[in-house]
Amino acid sequence: MIEKQVYLKKNLSDIVVDYIKNKILTGEYKEGDHVSEVKVAEALDISRAPVREGIKELQNQGLIKFIPRKGNYVARMTLEDVKEVFDIRLLLENSVIEILINQKKLEQKDYDRLTEIVDEMMYVANSIDHIQDKIIKINELDMKFHTFLWQKSGSERRVKILTDLFIQLQLAMIIDTQMTGNLGVTASDHYEIIKFLKEENIDECKKALRNHIISYRKQIF
Repeated sequence: MIEKQVYLKKNLSDIVVDYIKNKILTGEYKEGDHVSEVKVAEALDISRAPVREGIKELQNQGLIKFIPRKGNYVARMTLEDVKEVFDIRLLLENSVIEILINQKKLEQKDYDRLTEIVDEMMYVANSIDHIQDKIIKINELDMKFHTFLWQKSGSERRVKILTDLFIQLQLAMIIDTQMTGNLGVTASDHYEIIKFLKEENIDECKKALRNHIISYRKQIF
């Protein structure tokens, strides 16, 4: 079985984490839905032990909530939760910008890679018709863009914190973008961030990042 062979190349609990995250991000699992250990184990053709481990990790990430005597459920994100996630992101990414510019961490090849990601975002925004597919792909690329910058900063602590928040950031952006619907602006905002990174203009780069986040977040607050 090809899928099973792929699973064996990774830690089984990590496979469970990826599987459940994908179900949530594609809308198959929605907020408040029950996540059955038995069904996940059957779907992946594995024992329940790694399923429990994977679900525990998702609980630690705030994605799954355990309710005593009932089981595990996809956590609900309130508007206040969304606001908090974006505020944390903005605070940490501002410090990443300072590191990248002050320590001259980026080279031309890095700017080229970032531009390629944004170009792909623009293509998706203008070409994919199914809105849910578009939202998921745009936000996948958005996170690829920002994850690249986190890693280039070389700050392991910031990378760890932001990586732990990864799925919550994705969910927050999906909720946010669904309510504003301006995916073209969400994508094109990144060109401004690249521009000011290249110019080593910390203040303007922070402003561009803030505008990118706030421009669509403020629509729901």
